[in-house]
Amino acid sequence: MTSSALHRSETQPHLEGDSVQAARIHLAAANRLAVFHELEEGIDNHFTMMVPGTTDRFLVLPFGKHWSEARASDMLVFDEAGNVLSGNGRVEMTAVCIHAPVHRISGARAVLHTHQTWALALNMLEDNRLLPASQTAAFFARNIAYDDGYSGLAEELNEGERLASVLGDKHILFMKNHGVLVVGDTMAQAYRRLYKLERVCRAQVLAMSTGRPIAQLSDDIVSRVEMPVVNDSHSRTEREDLYFEAMMRVLDRIMPGYAE
Repeated sequence: MTSSALHRSETQPHLEGDSVQAARIHLAAANRLAVFHELEEGIDNHFTMMVPGTTDRFLVLPFGKHWSEARASDMLVFDEAGNVLSGNGRVEMTAVCIHAPVHRISGARAVLHTHQTWALALNMLEDNRLLPASQTAAFFARNIAYDDGYSGLAEELNEGERLASVLGDKHILFMKNHGVLVVGDTMAQAYRRLYKLERVCRAQVLAMSTGRPIAQLSDDIVSRVEMPVVNDSHSRTEREDLYFEAMMRVLDRIMPGYAE
């Protein structure tokens, strides 16, 4: 199935069978892209998507598979109780405890949690706030919630509920001493946010490493950057879709097989 076909099936929810398959393919692609972009930790961390047409069923790669191996046919369907409803394999408990409540409370269709290097490096600092010091960072600065209370592994659903309450109406959660969590209405949106977030965190950590003052953008400039561009040739949703479709074409060349 081509990238353009995937895009069409994802945006036609009445084609339920096609939309579920597209979700599986997009999730497998995102797992593999995370390897390509060095955002993953082998078999650890988790990406999930709501099963299209439901609000209480979720897709995830079985625990134990390397993310570079991810295929659409591998994806498990699980519920908030941790029951595997279809597919072969197991769901890691922390994936259930973090992701299911965040999906339920935020309504996000895609939830991505990683310990990616540059974002984690920033979250290891006493002051882990992302600074509005570049054009890209300006898109993120006001859309990040901060959880400064890491207390260990997520082993109960109430930890996911706590994280969802901290996230609130933001689409990124900085988890101090832990990692990041990113949500989105589509996998294209969520993954693009995750990818760009890592790049702005990297830029900030590198700028901080110089020991020289960082020039931050004013609140007025940040507001102007956030505003939709009048007569823009592409909406933000179109940009997200085009980005993800382009990245799937890259996968087709370097890491094929995710759509199987």
